[in-house]
Amino acid sequence: MRDVSTTRAVSLLFSLIALISQSLPAQTYHVIYSFTGGQDGASPCAGLTIDKTGNLYGTAEYGGLIGGACGTSGCGTVFRLARRGPSWALSPLYNFAGGNDGAGPVARVAFAPDGSLYGATNAQGNSGCLQNKGCGTVFNLRPLMSACHTAPCPWAETVLYRFTGGSDGGNPSNADLVFDVSGNLYGATAYGGMTGCGGNYGCGVVYELTPSNGGWAESVLYSFTGGNDGGNPGGGVIFDQAGNLYGVASQFGPSNQGTVYELMPSGQGWTQNTLFDFQGEYGTGAIGSLVFDGYGNLFGATQTDNYSPPWYAGTLYEIKDSNSNWVLSYHYDFGEQYPQAGVTMDAAGNLYGVVAGNSGAGIYGSVYQLTPSNGSWSLTNLYLFADGSTPTGVVVLDAEGNVYGTTLNGGAYGNGVVWQITP
Repeated sequence: MRDVSTTRAVSLLFSLIALISQSLPAQTYHVIYSFTGGQDGASPCAGLTIDKTGNLYGTAEYGGLIGGACGTSGCGTVFRLARRGPSWALSPLYNFAGGNDGAGPVARVAFAPDGSLYGATNAQGNSGCLQNKGCGTVFNLRPLMSACHTAPCPWAETVLYRFTGGSDGGNPSNADLVFDVSGNLYGATAYGGMTGCGGNYGCGVVYELTPSNGGWAESVLYSFTGGNDGGNPGGGVIFDQAGNLYGVASQFGPSNQGTVYELMPSGQGWTQNTLFDFQGEYGTGAIGSLVFDGYGNLFGATQTDNYSPPWYAGTLYEIKDSNSNWVLSYHYDFGEQYPQAGVTMDAAGNLYGVVAGNSGAGIYGSVYQLTPSNGSWSLTNLYLFADGSTPTGVVVLDAEGNVYGTTLNGGAYGNGVVWQITP
């Protein structure tokens, strides 16, 4: 029988060795923007999206319009960062008002084929849901059709759907959106749907939004029960080449620690399959969207590997299909580090992500790279945070191999930053 305490001790030792010996001095870390907490926003907890010309787009959970529905904290923003010679310039594209338009964007924005942006807010829109702060929205942003006489020019928002917190779902949380080939949108909500899951907020749903009569219509593809299927999705969904959807439930399941699930089109509906059941030190609290490699294996991250104190590490895991049975083929224990988002894979198959740390140990987190090495993986810390900043969100890479991400706090004004790591 496996000695879990010994395994954790060895894993922690190797994690600490990695922190000391595998950092790359050649990597250069830059803060390319510090949020002021004003019209530009505050607390950019989601990751970034990059366009074909290298501009960065993101969301800030707070800041923007101060007062009103969100009080002094602000309702959040959507922003663009464009390179201007050696520096970067930020343009606020939209400031949420906290009413029907939503508030608290905590997921990345996605590009549509026409170049407009789609995203979700975690709150407002409709009343009710968590602490009566609203159930969230799905929105579209596009440049103004008429001439703009201000600088920078804001974009116009259209709300595609306002969640009610009932059977339709509620609080999209950190779930990124994804398009199918027909232009329909797919996402997940952490709550709503079927009741249960330890409270009255529901177990979450996977939904589809389809253009309909000049608007958008929502269809719930699956409502989680909080049983063996899991509950409370911890991220968005992704497609495989056959049109099946994959995602993670952060809680419940056969071992009550979350699941990896698949949704398959079946007639006029969808069939749910639980592919993987998190157990013990393999992780719990799965977070973020999954990633496929070129062989059809799935990669993801969990925030911890234990539900109750003492808190242990988060994990990165790989599962693979073995004769129609998905099995764990690799997992990495981060020691006293906790993944804050899913992973990003580059064209060479390397994985990138961020972890927050234990400030009591003097470590505030890191940006890591995992490289395939002789059937396993070799971890390199690209940057170690030591200033109290908390790295969050999925990282993105540009064509030159630069890595970009965000921190929840820190920076010149304490409201978070956008950072760049240059090889």
